[in-house]
Amino acid sequence: MRPLIALLLCAAAQGADYKLLHSIPVPGEGFWDYVLADAGSRKLFVSHGTHVQVIDLDTEKIVGDIPDTPGVHGIAVAEREGKGFITAGRAGRVDVFDLKTLAKTGSIPAGANPDAITYDPESNRILAFNGRSKDATVIDPAASKAEGAIPLGGKPEAGVPDGHGHVFVNIEDTGEIAELDPKALKLVRRFKVQGCEEPSGLAIDQDKHRLYAGCGNKVMAVVDSHSGKTLAHLPIGDGVDACDFDPGTGFAFASTGDGHVTVIKETSPGKFEVVETVATQSSARTMSLDKKTHRAYLPAAKMGPPPAPTAQNPRPYPSMMAGTFVVLVVGTD
Repeated sequence: MRPLIALLLCAAAQGADYKLLHSIPVPGEGFWDYVLADAGSRKLFVSHGTHVQVIDLDTEKIVGDIPDTPGVHGIAVAEREGKGFITAGRAGRVDVFDLKTLAKTGSIPAGANPDAITYDPESNRILAFNGRSKDATVIDPAASKAEGAIPLGGKPEAGVPDGHGHVFVNIEDTGEIAELDPKALKLVRRFKVQGCEEPSGLAIDQDKHRLYAGCGNKVMAVVDSHSGKTLAHLPIGDGVDACDFDPGTGFAFASTGDGHVTVIKETSPGKFEVVETVATQSSARTMSLDKKTHRAYLPAAKMGPPPAPTAQNPRPYPSMMAGTFVVLVVGTD
């Protein structure tokens, strides 16, 4: 059998048929970071400069706006408490909002530059990962109050709950994954991710105990969350910043700023394969999956040339072209 035909048949056998379906125009200017598709509330939360725009996942219409979140990075939802939490990086705080009305209800001091954020349902704790202070702020969502901080010994990126009351988080500058106990405010262990440089995006298959870490050297590393052993490396695009896992299909995803989503599956015990690579758009580096519809949502914009370097900013970001901010929708239909 010819290699290309064999590859296509393998992908078809695994049920991978993802493509870029369309895009949702989003008004306003300003850069973005994380996006959260919350299947329970049927809302898509999009970080956008100094606010969070809210889109109905079913109608794809903008239904709200949460203002005054300077340097916004991430959003997490504690559904049982009816609350959402937003990292406002430049303000060094986590903002709290009502999940139904979207009204802000308070702010919680965090560490320096809170970035990624996650909710662990088992411990009922929010964890905000602080890039510059290299720690995690642990928040009781019921009381909307910080309980303390867990020092991490390195710069944290994305974190995921394991389904048993612990949370794993990438440590970007040391190439490690840390395991945390939020209830005990404790760093349980750290382990090296072999062959992985600057891990950023992180996803988990809780049932099979697999961690999927997106690495800056254009691989996704698969790690056994029990042993800490690195099991596999799969090729992905350049500029990964988010990973996700769909328990309904068994697919893991990595989104990269060069304009690709790589789809990976454990095809047999301990054997992992790239089953599809979907072309998206340059700059679409973050993503979130709607676990109900199995669609992925990726913010993106058209980019112009960067401004001239200065002594204060020797490596400036490219400029964003006005009126081009969208959320791309990737799915199978």
